[in-house]
Amino acid sequence: MDLCRKSFAASAVLFALLAVPALASATSCTTQAELQPQDRAGLAAAGGGLAKAVAEQDLAALKAALLPAVASQWEGISSVAQDAAVLMKGGHVQLRSLYLLDATSLTAPADTQFFCTSASGSMTVTLTMRALPPGRYAVVLADTAGAANAGQLGLILVWDGPANGWKLGGLTVRPGALDGHDGLWWWTHAREVIKADPTQTWSAWYSYEAARALLLPVDFLSSPNLEKLGTEQASIKNSPQDAFPLSLPDGPRTWKIDQIHLDSTLLHADLGVAYESLGIADPAAQRTEAIAVLTALLKAQPGLRQSFHGLWAYAVKDGKRTPVLELPMAQIP
Repeated sequence: MDLCRKSFAASAVLFALLAVPALASATSCTTQAELQPQDRAGLAAAGGGLAKAVAEQDLAALKAALLPAVASQWEGISSVAQDAAVLMKGGHVQLRSLYLLDATSLTAPADTQFFCTSASGSMTVTLTMRALPPGRYAVVLADTAGAANAGQLGLILVWDGPANGWKLGGLTVRPGALDGHDGLWWWTHAREVIKADPTQTWSAWYSYEAARALLLPVDFLSSPNLEKLGTEQASIKNSPQDAFPLSLPDGPRTWKIDQIHLDSTLLHADLGVAYESLGIADPAAQRTEAIAVLTALLKAQPGLRQSFHGLWAYAVKDGKRTPVLELPMAQIP
């Protein structure tokens, strides 16, 4: 399928909150079970209301709830909310987790970690945020139960004082399932692939990537389960982790692949293949070139056919990456 790329895993997040090495520690994180009843009710109402507004495409309600300090980011946030429609269609919102974050002890914006430990002390979830200003924050994770694409949401809320309450600081929406399979299925599949055939390292490695992408709607959260997944993935020998740039002989030519990544653009479990293009301008010749690259890749890594829906071809020339086509595995020679 020849399409312009549109990402359904986009995010617009307050102050560019990203997973990065932390340079400062936050004062505290309170998990949902440990919240005072009034705090839990307030966060559930604010987060649930905003998640419902996303599901119902009530952009006016989202804009009204936006933190004034991030008003300039409204275009990005509204775009993410609109993309969420297909992910949440046919389902209903259910809150998954609430985290109350106290960073009032900071004296200036700082890279900050919050360690959110369960009441029993048996599990700690870590939230890592960059250039976080002093203040009180909350992270709300939600799922869309019953939706075919199992849309999952991550909301960042900011306390704007008693008069204004919780305001929207950031929004991330991602699919929670691809081709009918959720993250736990992909995790199990990755284990089964490598157990059944230890040579299918690429198929297993990218299946772990699919699992990670589908288990959480945000990148700034880590948990013992995700660390376990990462350890299993890292233990795979001859994986693609250090394979790029990859040279693939193809008769008299050799194709150079810069990167392969999980690609959910069409809400399928596809892999995106970025390759060094010859710079051909003719669309038909571009397509022929792309198919040749994808065919050479599958000859080298045939196990990818069984695990994934298809491949995207991204032509790279002079630093510019252009999507050329997406083909299901059955249509790639």
